[in-house]
Amino acid sequence: MLNAIKRKIATLSDDFKYYLARWQHSRNLPALAESDCNILNALKKDGVHVTTLADLGLDSSPELLKAAYHQLSQMEQPNNDHLDERLPQIYTVTGLPEFYAWGVEKRLLNIIENYIGLPIAFHGVHLRKDFKNKHQFGTLLWHSDAEDRRIIKIFIYLNNVEEKTGPFEYIPRSLTSLFSWNYFRLYYKLWKSGYMGIDDEQVKSVIPKSAWKSCPGPAGTVIIVDTKNALHHGTIRTEDRSTLFFCYTANPPERPDLCTQYWDDTYPRIELHSASDAVKVPT
Repeated sequence: MLNAIKRKIATLSDDFKYYLARWQHSRNLPALAESDCNILNALKKDGVHVTTLADLGLDSSPELLKAAYHQLSQMEQPNNDHLDERLPQIYTVTGLPEFYAWGVEKRLLNIIENYIGLPIAFHGVHLRKDFKNKHQFGTLLWHSDAEDRRIIKIFIYLNNVEEKTGPFEYIPRSLTSLFSWNYFRLYYKLWKSGYMGIDDEQVKSVIPKSAWKSCPGPAGTVIIVDTKNALHHGTIRTEDRSTLFFCYTANPPERPDLCTQYWDDTYPRIELHSASDAVKVPT
């Protein structure tokens, strides 16, 4: 009992320090253009903003796409057709200049800093291929990420994504506001799962399917999402899907141990022809 009380006091103390730090940093937040304020407002309301590379208009986008398609062509084709659960194929591409340059575009960082409310850390990039699957498991289950109190992940579709390709799907934050009955019911189910995820039927009992937001879109679709505070998942697919995943948190994050996967050896790293071309990332 005493240890539980101590943990609760420590948690409350950490929360107080976090909110104080956000308040103190609020005067230092970078200014945003009106169009970027619209992105920020969408994130604050529902935790997600969907756009395209073309609409974002970042200078490094053409080189990003060129590099992404080249690296996709170099990925080995796994022998997984016989498996009942086909795990995603993930490569770390943080050290490749084209990916890193897009991830640290100043305009993008300014939007994210305004949302997170603190100095931010860009952790890196995964190039990911998700395969067709017949049932929910892993990230196909509804879940919430745990790296920090607020997390921004940016998903970029590298092929056209429709229902058969398994679009990203989420519950708007406005339907699960903190301390609401919906929030309590959903996150209690998530807690009971050991935070491993819950399936569609469990979510339907709280939030009707008609309120879920699916995000199909053409290649080049960009989904900016707070994966901590917007319950989300990938959907069942009958065709493969390829994406880029970029990850940002406060600096430092609440759980730095969960962020190392974007630059360490958790996943294979695609090698450059010349090591001198690599971007230096944390070790």
